[in-house]
Amino acid sequence: MAKYDKADIERRMAGAVESLKSDLAGLRTGRANTSLLDPVVVEVYGSMMPLNQVATVSAPEPRMLSVQVWDKANVTAVEKGIAHAGLGLNPSIDGQTLRLPIPDLTEERRRDLAKLAGKYSEGAKIAIRNVRRDGMEALKEDEKKKEISEDERKRHEDEVQKLTDKYVAETDKAAEAKEKEIMSQ
Repeated sequence: MAKYDKADIERRMAGAVESLKSDLAGLRTGRANTSLLDPVVVEVYGSMMPLNQVATVSAPEPRMLSVQVWDKANVTAVEKGIAHAGLGLNPSIDGQTLRLPIPDLTEERRRDLAKLAGKYSEGAKIAIRNVRRDGMEALKEDEKKKEISEDERKRHEDEVQKLTDKYVAETDKAAEAKEKEIMSQ
């Protein structure tokens, strides 16, 4: 049974890019974005739950997030969860709604966020290269077991390299766009 599976390699590389995009979406750019609160967890009903399971998050204005808590008893827990998430946001309570004004980013904070975007991008590239390495090893193993010829191995190695180049370029593009967005505020 051949170990090389092009579809699996492509799926894993695409997964690394998707993971990067989701990490980048969580970076604050000075504009209200509901995904900014994705990492927030809240202690309710005796357990830790993601914010989106106890409240609705919306962005009614470009520089304001609104968190509508479903159960009035959880308002303080949600406020605590947001405060402890380290996002630099100070919620103000208005009934069952928390309003979160998005402060302007300082130049230094912008540079830090741009660096972080680059770090996320590098992590995604490492993941993509690890998938490439796995694919190349599987091809060599298949050739050693005489399941594929040397020519087939070389052709498949070219495919794997093309996929790698494609996903690394996607990673660069996503990180570049985020850095530009952060620095242009």
